[in-house]
Amino acid sequence: MRASLFITCYNDTLYPETGRAVVRLLERLGVELDFNSKQTCCGQMHANTGFRAEAFSQAKRLVRLYQDTETIVVPSSSCVAMIRDQYPTLIHELGNAELQSQFTALLPRIYELSEFLIDKLGVDDVGAYFPHRVTYHASCHGVRALHLGQRPFRLLGKVRGLRYLELPNIDRCCGFGGTFSVKNAEVSSAMLAVKLQDVVATGAEYCTALDNSCLMHLGGAMHRQYAGMKTIHMAQILASTETSPVEVTA
Repeated sequence: MRASLFITCYNDTLYPETGRAVVRLLERLGVELDFNSKQTCCGQMHANTGFRAEAFSQAKRLVRLYQDTETIVVPSSSCVAMIRDQYPTLIHELGNAELQSQFTALLPRIYELSEFLIDKLGVDDVGAYFPHRVTYHASCHGVRALHLGQRPFRLLGKVRGLRYLELPNIDRCCGFGGTFSVKNAEVSSAMLAVKLQDVVATGAEYCTALDNSCLMHLGGAMHRQYAGMKTIHMAQILASTETSPVEVTA
């Protein structure tokens, strides 16, 4: 199977290890990956802050860049949610019938990472080994927009050596919300404090998620409070094996 990796600007800029982990994982599973170096942003932060022209530009660019791609895999729930939830309106507003047709054809071929593994490849045991105590934060986009359901738990449940610790109030937001944390900093910080109490109470060594934006928010608070816990994108856990473990430095 061939697939194209849309790494998202957030991961590319701040968490390149996530992209490397996705490549390592999928190539181990026999997926032939390519990476289009012309890719940029999905346009979510532009759309969410009222910069419609810039959001239009990013939507058009993504559709035209990937219109002939067999499958796209995206290790970010929030970016996939942007494409599924906001692109239809953006592209409709543009009134371009050709672009609308290209987007309609492309949309079913775009997968978030856990969807790609379970729904497209049909695997939940990816041969991973990660001998640590882990809890999982379900991002709002993953829960409410993509409805990922049990997919993340199925994948974690097959990781050898991993001890999963249930997170209380798992459906609560961490408070990041992209530009929400900037425009409503005090509310965001209050939400983060409540969320962090639940995360730390699990006694896990690692908190994982399918969105690095949430993990950055949580990880920053852990660092400031010396919580003794690390954050890690699920791709890194799934890429880790007994003979070639993934090293986590932060």
